[in-house]
Amino acid sequence: MSKARAVLGRIKSVEKTRQITKTMEMVAAAKIKRAQSRIESARPYAIKMVEVLNNVAKYVGPDSHPLLKVHDPIQNVVIVPVTSNRGLCGAFNMNILRQSEAIYKKEVAEGRDVKFVAVGRKGVGYLKFAGYELLAAHTEFTDNPTFVEAKVIADRLVEMYQEGTLDKAYLVFNHFKSVMEQKPMVHQLLPIRQDDIAGDEKSKGQDVEYEFEPDAVRVLYDLLPRYINTVVLRALMESAASEQAARRTAMKNATDSAGDMIESLTRWYNRARQAQITQEIAEIVGGASALQEA
Repeated sequence: MSKARAVLGRIKSVEKTRQITKTMEMVAAAKIKRAQSRIESARPYAIKMVEVLNNVAKYVGPDSHPLLKVHDPIQNVVIVPVTSNRGLCGAFNMNILRQSEAIYKKEVAEGRDVKFVAVGRKGVGYLKFAGYELLAAHTEFTDNPTFVEAKVIADRLVEMYQEGTLDKAYLVFNHFKSVMEQKPMVHQLLPIRQDDIAGDEKSKGQDVEYEFEPDAVRVLYDLLPRYINTVVLRALMESAASEQAARRTAMKNATDSAGDMIESLTRWYNRARQAQITQEIAEIVGGASALQEA
């Protein structure tokens, strides 16, 4: 009987847990829609930015801007993993951290000095625990990242690259493909690769001719830092949407598992209760028979 009471208490506990996970699933689903709309709203600006850079790139050389120059030799590398401030989102953070560690090992094997600029409490906590060197830690970002927040990270990296204290920078984040799929992505932020701003062959035939004032190089000096800001902002927005999608999936799985557990425990409790009732009936019948015989 005491075991049956314990199982009944566990059923009630799991039911409360299921209510929490169900609520978190619904909250994450609502946040996904808002995050998706922000990504779609920012997409036209990013596309137009690349189109303009594509046209400017025709009139300038690969060494016309410090952010395009490849440092030789490459000694100092920075990895920027974008993680979340909160947990309960499955393998969302670990996928990014594993990818970042793989880049770290590859660069260290080539004799380079590698440091991290961590974004998100989960990434900061893990990297500190693992003993990696952090140049900066950003944990103040919200579920709705802004251009100003992205500019804080981008400006620091651009400044270091122009000063020569940084030779290569990687941005590691979760790309939001759909509600059911988020894919870790590695983007070489610095130096800016010509392929990133040159466009493809199909789009080149649709380019618009621009006249530059004062000249293309000066326009490039204004556009490339904005381009870096845009790439970082996109990574933050993609990561925010991916986090909510991953949390929704994790909470849905937890809710389903809790339901299965409640069903299994209820079945066991009903069997135990039925066995107890059967035993009590048998004892009553046995007692009545004994009295009649006496």
